[in-house]
Amino acid sequence: MTSGNDRATTAPPKRLLSSGVGTNLEAFGPTEWSLLAVVAVIWGSSFVLMEIGLETFEPGLVTLLRVGFGALALALVPRARRTRIDREDLPQVALLGVTWMGIPLLLFPVAQQWIDSSVAGMINGAMPLTVAAWSVVLLRRWPGRTQAIGLGVGFAGIVAISLPELPIGRLAASGTGATALGTGLVAIAMVLYGLSANIAVPLQQKYGALAVLLRAQLAALVIIAPFGLWGLRGSSFAWGPALAMLPLGVLGTGLAFVLMATLVGRVGGPRGSIAIYFVPVVAIALGVFALGEVVHPLALAGTALVLTGAWITSRRDSSAPVAPGPSAADGPIEPELAGPNVAPPGPER
Repeated sequence: MTSGNDRATTAPPKRLLSSGVGTNLEAFGPTEWSLLAVVAVIWGSSFVLMEIGLETFEPGLVTLLRVGFGALALALVPRARRTRIDREDLPQVALLGVTWMGIPLLLFPVAQQWIDSSVAGMINGAMPLTVAAWSVVLLRRWPGRTQAIGLGVGFAGIVAISLPELPIGRLAASGTGATALGTGLVAIAMVLYGLSANIAVPLQQKYGALAVLLRAQLAALVIIAPFGLWGLRGSSFAWGPALAMLPLGVLGTGLAFVLMATLVGRVGGPRGSIAIYFVPVVAIALGVFALGEVVHPLALAGTALVLTGAWITSRRDSSAPVAPGPSAADGPIEPELAGPNVAPPGPER
């Protein structure tokens, strides 16, 4: 007769690359729209904060400060520290830290030395497509027709918003290998972001976003620290860039990543990633109200497409199987970020 221990030893190992469907397959409610809006506002401001930081700080130091401040903010939350993550899930959490923060957050400030923030923002808008592509690979199913249409409409809006901001004539005449390299670095970051949004789904559902993101950011710091310390040599202190790192870290790397992980845990990676479609919209609004910039009519039309695409994508996902509710073995979803239909969590792990 086979014992329980024998069965445990013959169980297949946990896949490092895995994803899951959201716990809410219905249309977005107030909780989902609120999470999406806050993420879009914070990340829409991050490009400006990075530009300020790069005035006196080297790219590696900018990344070290933002992730360091983000991890410190999460470490101050008792639940983030106390929730225990099973040993079998730690490699996947570490991978999430590498693919969501460690590598991409190093690539962005490096790329923005050679390309305009508007270019980086436009490429950033492709994240929902890379999330959908990775979802097909990991879940072995295509997005529903409604979600696919919404993703396409939203991406068309991103292109329309970004085109008036690109100095196309100047770039065509003076484009260099450096600008091509910068564009490629942001594209690599988008591929990694797409993978990360899928990996985060089952981890958030099992442990909640706070505990997962704290450990993921600590793993990212292992990769980032050498680049940040090296960047000290070419950096100089100034109050403006230094103060810009506080909201970039605490909000843009701490809070926003937690909210984004919560969103994709609730609605799945492809639907949750439409928050990124709003990032250029926020950037345009900041330019108009804070800097007095003039918005091109094509950008206004693109904004309407983005809003339409987001609404279409937020509709009920009829292609996914019915997701079971979280069990006691799965652990709690973050109570302070969970919707009203989530059962109260059990005791802390």
